[in-house]
This record gives sequence, C-alpha cells and structure tokens, in this order.
Amino acid sequence: MMGNEIILILRGLIEVDLFYEIQGNGSPLVMIHSGGVDSRVWKNIVPTLAQSFKVITFDGRGTGRSPALLEPISLVEDLRKLLEHLRLDCVTLVGHSMGGQVATDFALSFPSMVERLVVIAPSLTGFTYSQEFTNYMASVNAAAPDISKLVELSLAGPIYRAAMASPHRDFLRELHAHYMTRVFTEWRSFEVLWPEPPAILRLEEIAARTLFIQGTIEWPDMYKIAGHFKRVPAIRFTEIQGADHMLVVTHGEELANNIRQFVQGELDNAADPGRE
Repeated sequence: MMGNEIILILRGLIEVDLFYEIQGNGSPLVMIHSGGVDSRVWKNIVPTLAQSFKVITFDGRGTGRSPALLEPISLVEDLRKLLEHLRLDCVTLVGHSMGGQVATDFALSFPSMVERLVVIAPSLTGFTYSQEFTNYMASVNAAAPDISKLVELSLAGPIYRAAMASPHRDFLRELHAHYMTRVFTEWRSFEVLWPEPPAILRLEEIAARTLFIQGTIEWPDMYKIAGHFKRVPAIRFTEIQGADHMLVVTHGEELANNIRQFVQGELDNAADPGRE
C-alpha cells in the first residue's frame, strides 16, 4: 500500500492496546495529542506532514478508540511500548499540551529513541500552576458529571477564545464531549504516573534538538514554561500570532510547515530570537 494511508488497530499484541494510524512514508514522526481530545485533533496537520514523513498518530489511553483507564498508568511507558511494537528505534516526537509533557518526559527517559522533539504549548512535569489556572480547572471540574456543562465551561476558558470564534468550534466541542463522556462513564482510575525526578529539574539533559511552538493567546503560565525550556541545550522558539492553546486545530498548515522545516534541518542554522 505504498503511499496510501495504513490504518491498524493495536490490540492483544502487546500490553498496551492503543488505536493508531500510520500515514505517509519517510522518517517517522509520532504525534501525541493533548488531554480533552483524541488523535482526530491532528486532522489539519497530518495530510501535509504525510507528504514528507511517516506520520504515526494514536489515541492516548482513555481517549478516542483506545481503552479506558482502569488503573494508574504511565503515558510514557504506553508510548515506549507502542514504538517497540512498531519497531521504531528513533523517532521525532510532536506533542501538544499534555502530549508535550509526555514527549518531554519520554525524551529524558529514552534519549536514544528521540532524534528531534517538537513541543506545542506543552505542560511540564513539576511545574506549579498559577492560582488563576487552578481556579479555572476547579470551576470546570465542579460541573461533573454534567457533560454539556463541563464542555461549555472548559471551552469558555480564555485560552480557547480564538478557536471558539473560528469555524472549528463545533469540531472542538465534539472532541471535548466525546472525551468527557468517556471519562465519566468508563474510566475507573484518574492517576497518571510520571518519571522521577520531574522534567522541570532536568531540562538541561534533553539531548534532542527541540522546537517550542506556542500561540499568542495563552495563560501567563505558558510563558513561564517557555522560560524553563530555554535551559534545553539545542532549542528554538516559534510563536504563532493570533493562535490560542488549540493552534493544532486552527493553524494546522502553519504548524505543519514549521514542523517540516525543523525536522528537515532547514532551521538549524537560522537565528532564533526566542533565545535572546
């Protein structure tokens, strides 16, 4: 099936039965989505990247077409087992939000397996979030188990205002509703296990060339996280004007082009104003 989309379901072959898709040919890119959505969130990015790379997307445990959380899990270990099953020894990781946190922790835990690292508005293990953000999360969670109210309160957050004013708002609502429904009807555990020590203490150890991408409509916390990432030895920063936290939905083509140029080495010798 050269050049065509290949869709496989990983089930009963290894300990982690995650749903994944592979599109395109070339060096492998593994896309790790954020919380609150599933791998469909990459639909505006993958077609462009698949013209140059083998792109692997997957539904994280408890999302999309993957099984629910039934016990405490390690998302980093899930990713390792998936790559082992696919016989991928070294990949580029692209992670958004909590997916960026997974990618960062994986790059620290298994440095030889990560050729390049792309983090898009990432979370960061060990980072202490502001009272503003924790109050927002508490107000959303207080609506449980009312799915429609959870979705509306979540997407009313200031970091979603560009996405919710765009033609993509119904798609984002659909992803959120599917995620929230699964969380409150199927999940039996809510505990995620992260490597120790936390990544915030170890960013200087990241060996892979790294690209940090964010929009201009974000929590102040994101700029503090970006400040921590400046400790990564080989990193560059890109900011997308007018984009919010869901830039993977609203600015897919621009993101894909940034990722392609970075992975192909076109940005390696360019000046990076983000490091000044």
